[in-house]
Amino acid sequence: MTLEFRDLEWALVASQQRSLRQAAERLNIRQSTLSRRLRNLEYLLGASLFERSTGGTRLTAAGELFIRSAQRLVDDANTTLTTLRTFGRGGNGMLKVGVQTSLATGNLRATIIEHQKRFPGVRIHAVDGSAQQLLFHLDSEAIDIAIGLEDGLRWNGHFQALWSERVVIAVAADHHFAAQDVVHWPQLAGERILIPAHGPGSDFQRLLLARLGYFAGDRILYQDVGLDRLLTFVGARIGLLIALEGATGARYPDVVYRELREGEGATRVNFRACWKKENANPALIQFLAIIRERFPDLSSS
Repeated sequence: MTLEFRDLEWALVASQQRSLRQAAERLNIRQSTLSRRLRNLEYLLGASLFERSTGGTRLTAAGELFIRSAQRLVDDANTTLTTLRTFGRGGNGMLKVGVQTSLATGNLRATIIEHQKRFPGVRIHAVDGSAQQLLFHLDSEAIDIAIGLEDGLRWNGHFQALWSERVVIAVAADHHFAAQDVVHWPQLAGERILIPAHGPGSDFQRLLLARLGYFAGDRILYQDVGLDRLLTFVGARIGLLIALEGATGARYPDVVYRELREGEGATRVNFRACWKKENANPALIQFLAIIRERFPDLSSS
């Protein structure tokens, strides 16, 4: 005979009811079944746990010691089971998200906020990087999902088209562009352009060179700092900053944003999400469900 988890639970109920008849009724079993199981438990432990009389049952000194230990074991087991069930539903654990855009505003920020509302027990770990860096992290399983610009995230695994964002230019509030509603790409010729070394920096460089050619090459100032420092540089008139619509939620003194246009239309870039098919992280599965809910995949891929 071996000790079973059920023995602990039945002994706890018997100690709480002080009557085997009432304990059996609560457990929905026969009193003789409960009595026999408790006798077997005492035999296994080599100690008497209950004093039985016509007035009911009460714990012996050994029984009180056993019940205290049994209560801790049952509580710990139930907590573990609850945690595992929640984890299986994506309700806790960690989700590692590779991002290539600002979270100051926009669709990615809104998606993460919605996920946290539904699954507050999940810890979000964000990893910034270029498209190449995010794909490397995804392949090495350092992140669960990569979200970035479609042109850069060329992934052989699972992916889904998401949203598009406008390309904007951040300028100092006293720059002459600030007086315009929009800025056209040719107007950037001769301006010093700040490009982040990480994130979507390489994509911005391609956009700039494709539209301005060699006029832009010697005017690019690569910066290995985050958005806050780049905007500080913009306000100090060190240069202009190409950014995405999601960055416009970051407000800095003496900095304004203007839409970049080509012809009559806004310049837009498309986003996609990439992940590994075999990744069974429940938190990822729930995150993907929210993405599909908010951004249905209408592509043929």
